[in-house]
Amino acid sequence: MSNITQPRITHAAVVNGHHHLNFRKFELKAPLEYEVGVRIVACGICHTDLGFMTEGAVLGHEGAGIVEQVGSAVTRVKPGDHVVLSYQSCGKCSPCEEHHPYNCEHFSQLNFGFQRLDGSSAYPEGIDGHFFGQSAFADYCLVTEQNLVKVDPGLPLNLLAPLGCGLQTGAGTVLNTLNVQPGESLMVMGTGAVGLAAIMAAKIAGAKTIIAVDRDPARLALAVRLGATESINSDQENYLETLCPHLDYVIDTTGIRHLDELAQEVLKEGGTLVRLTGSAGETFTRGRKAISVIQGDSVAQDFIPKLVEYWQQGRFPIEQLITYYDFDDINRAVKDAHNGNVIKAVLIWE
Repeated sequence: MSNITQPRITHAAVVNGHHHLNFRKFELKAPLEYEVGVRIVACGICHTDLGFMTEGAVLGHEGAGIVEQVGSAVTRVKPGDHVVLSYQSCGKCSPCEEHHPYNCEHFSQLNFGFQRLDGSSAYPEGIDGHFFGQSAFADYCLVTEQNLVKVDPGLPLNLLAPLGCGLQTGAGTVLNTLNVQPGESLMVMGTGAVGLAAIMAAKIAGAKTIIAVDRDPARLALAVRLGATESINSDQENYLETLCPHLDYVIDTTGIRHLDELAQEVLKEGGTLVRLTGSAGETFTRGRKAISVIQGDSVAQDFIPKLVEYWQQGRFPIEQLITYYDFDDINRAVKDAHNGNVIKAVLIWE
């Protein structure tokens, strides 16, 4: 197999204003020896994308596609392989070598720095790429082996794309971080993609009590269909009276202060609050604690195949969360995601 790589023209959505993107064509440099060129088939939109809408940025970090080029040092994939893309890690620091890439010493630079670890870029001047080591709001991007998860070519890439971040984070928090056991109880605050993934995972784990909290009746109804044993509308004045203050875990996906305070009240002695949008490291009364979680403490190459297996078994029905958009309709998709009109927007290249 030849490892000769070449530059490639990519068609990418580039931020040109607040929450607005324009498509541009430009040349992306040839993959380096450790990089992989992937033709993107689909990409989910995550709220983290919405938080990095800076001029000239190419965002997107829930990509899925087909390998086109591989650098000379790449061993895990070859051209034609189907892959799901996840977060970036260096693969060489102590946490990475200990199989904890979500704690990579270079996590911030590799995922939010819009550059390679050595400070270089494959993108032309004035365009910031390498977001999460992907920048998958494009028909082609460069990644490394640490980013990608090889999947069966018979699986639908448009369905698997959002597994790379939000769904992995929600499910991983339950199954990896908390290691929820049969009979335990938890509350999930916020029933977006992350929260609903957590609810589905809690059902898989055998949790006895799974409480969904939101202000959207339709999302609460979906949460119940996906596994919640109870639902609470936080707009109701008397909803506090319905809560049982003996929960093992609370997962907050909202970052809303009064819900955070509520979470502390409903935890049992020794219980854990997971803040997926905020700080951690606090200890409350009666031994209760708060923690933060990155990517659900998930090693993507191990965990995403498990989620795929759960989906194949009908236990992780992510298709119920997804609304599809053509890539050229990206601005409507971003607007709908920002306004909460959809749970998980997924862009598709024809």
